[in-house]
Amino acid sequence: MAISAEQKKAMRSIGHNLNPVVTIAGNGLSETVLEELNRALDDHELIKVKVSIGERDMRAQAIDDIVKETGSELIQKIGKVALIVRRNPKAHPKLSNLS
Repeated sequence: MAISAEQKKAMRSIGHNLNPVVTIAGNGLSETVLEELNRALDDHELIKVKVSIGERDMRAQAIDDIVKETGSELIQKIGKVALIVRRNPKAHPKLSNLS
């Protein structure tokens, strides 16, 4: 799912007003966290995730793991917050942040 620079810019604009839907603490990626991430991506398509892990390298690795495990794409990463997207052709228009 290649996203153009123009599409990323539009998604960053939408994401600016979003609050983090999922917060990941020191425990990292558990099965329940992955389930919640997948549910949020299915419903909203574009979500913010807060990764509250101390070290920058560990935080970057956690974000990479999230993207890999959920099949999503990273739009933007600022500090402890990542904006990710995964298109869902069957998304409910009232729940989706992209509609």
